[in-house]
Amino acid sequence: MMDFLARLHPIAQALLATCFTWFLTALGAAVVFTAKNLSRKVLDGLLGFAAGVMIAASYWSLLAPAIEMSKGNDLPEWFPAATGFLLGGFFLRLVDRILPHLHLGFPPEEAEGIKTGWRGTTMMIFAITMHNIPEGLAVGIAFGAVAAGFPAATLPAAVALTIGIGIQNFPEGLAVSMPLRRAGMSRGKSFWYGQLSGAVEPLAGVIGAAAVLVFQPLLPYALGFAAGAMIFVVVEQAVPESQRGGHTDLATLGAMRASR
Repeated sequence: MMDFLARLHPIAQALLATCFTWFLTALGAAVVFTAKNLSRKVLDGLLGFAAGVMIAASYWSLLAPAIEMSKGNDLPEWFPAATGFLLGGFFLRLVDRILPHLHLGFPPEEAEGIKTGWRGTTMMIFAITMHNIPEGLAVGIAFGAVAAGFPAATLPAAVALTIGIGIQNFPEGLAVSMPLRRAGMSRGKSFWYGQLSGAVEPLAGVIGAAAVLVFQPLLPYALGFAAGAMIFVVVEQAVPESQRGGHTDLATLGAMRASR
């Protein structure tokens, strides 16, 4: 598998990897065809586990390589990663304030962003989609970093990031399709909108890989940016959603287990 990936162009690697993460989103959404309902306890545990995966991936596959490849420069080795990390968080904060969205399990009156007349289900899909854009960028940037030839950026690390994001995409697809089904939507439509939330990842992945190849000197900043965006999503969205159903200990243990 690694040999096959190594022979591909970095943009093709990013596209293939993000199609895999999209597939796992669709696989989670497909649970709507086999299950009438989903225990909130199970969902909270899965969301907590997903948050832990994101935290671990943000450090080991993004921040650690960014710090390592900044050694020997005039600036402190932590500066590019820290700067990119903060910029990624600030960017997601700006998007969060503008785009209308509703987090899983929250009542419609707690919708964020610009006020609209959209239905709660539409804004919930937007929330998950916003989550998936930085994930796709992170995968693309990771594969672009490998192509740039930095020893700190390795193909196994990029693959590990892809697998980690894919694992946490499964409960995301499920978290969209099941509430839509409960709201009265057909199974087919519920699945369609559930998998659609992950469709942005291949586009974001290709953009991330291409940007790194063009602007290689900015790579440590780009890795930090992707990590900051992912951590923003974890703390602002995934963690609160996992705690909303009342199974706080289970969700927390899931996050701790996954981030080891």
